[in-house]
Amino acid sequence: MLNDDTHKAKLLIVDDLPENLLALNALIRGDDRIVFQASSGEEALALLLEHEFALAILDVQMPGMNGFELARLMRGTEKTRHIPIVFVSAAGTESNYAIWGYETGAVDFLYKPLDLYAVKGKVNVFVELYRQRHETRRQVQALEKSRQEQEVLLQQLQATQGELQRAIRMRDDFMSVVAHELLTPLNTLFLEAQLRKVELERGNTAIFDDTYLQKMVAHDQRQIQSVMGLIDDMLDISRIRSNRLSIRPRQVELSALLARAVGNLSNQAAAAGTHITLHADQPVTGFWDEFRIEQVVINLLTNTLRYGNGQPVDISLTPLPDGARIDVRDQGQGIAVQDQERIFEQFERAVENDSSGGLGLGLYISRQLIEAHGGTINVQSQPGEGAVFTVILPLAPPSETAT
Repeated sequence: MLNDDTHKAKLLIVDDLPENLLALNALIRGDDRIVFQASSGEEALALLLEHEFALAILDVQMPGMNGFELARLMRGTEKTRHIPIVFVSAAGTESNYAIWGYETGAVDFLYKPLDLYAVKGKVNVFVELYRQRHETRRQVQALEKSRQEQEVLLQQLQATQGELQRAIRMRDDFMSVVAHELLTPLNTLFLEAQLRKVELERGNTAIFDDTYLQKMVAHDQRQIQSVMGLIDDMLDISRIRSNRLSIRPRQVELSALLARAVGNLSNQAAAAGTHITLHADQPVTGFWDEFRIEQVVINLLTNTLRYGNGQPVDISLTPLPDGARIDVRDQGQGIAVQDQERIFEQFERAVENDSSGGLGLGLYISRQLIEAHGGTINVQSQPGEGAVFTVILPLAPPSETAT
């Protein structure tokens, strides 16, 4: 027994005589079905457009629109063309009504007085056929939904597989680059230490004069700083991935910070055959993580020295109503438009397959640090026309990062 009306078969009986409707309703009704009644063709059409019926039982002889006319209208409408039609008539079998009925698409023709058992049996058959069609349709829809879900899942699995393969390639490439970048300064330190050991074993201590020692210490310091920089970058990446990258803002004056960063890189600029010019006429004071902002500035300046083709570099500080703007400009080879967003990703470089060293993490880390301050960093460039990296900083970082 079905209690949910949405799963019950709907039957339509049409007759202009109320007593016929009442008798037929009593004959065919049941717990697994709902019987709708109409006393005219027009009333029946309204019901047909509103409901999905398992069977329509139509009286042939009705005033106005008769049963045949109603059947033709039903067969001409997409919503009702597949509803089985059974005609009922009081006319004798000698009439041509049965032929006309079958021509209009009827599945059966019954004569009055009705055979009660035959009518109930025929209606039960159509109700069961409707239920089977409904169940088949439901199963097909469920299968289609399952197929679509499986297709989406397959696409997700393929995307995940692609991401995993890319992650594995990135890991392998990263480990290869890390090994190379760490071994280069360490090998240099090792070989020079071995040479000094040989000289000492031979007793050639005279070569270790003040000039030699100063050069040796400066060279060793550069190599050690290179290794420490690489390790710091890897530690920052680990903090970023685990959401542990924090900033510690305090009151900082930016023009002094920029002057210190430019001074620290003066020797590196001279070695590259160029110089860095600072334009910071007005002091700008705000709340920033001094160490992290200096790290970003040094990253940007180091990149301009690396890719600036030995041309002068300019860095400027501009006060804003609610923050500060830092521009780092070079006159180097420039960056193609399609690469200007890519270079801020992990392990990416402005020039593919260059031999300038580094892990390709500086700009990625810089963006994370600036965004942690609530700021932005971007680049504007055209190939052959240099590049301008712009940092916008609010006077204070978002409160949730101020730890």
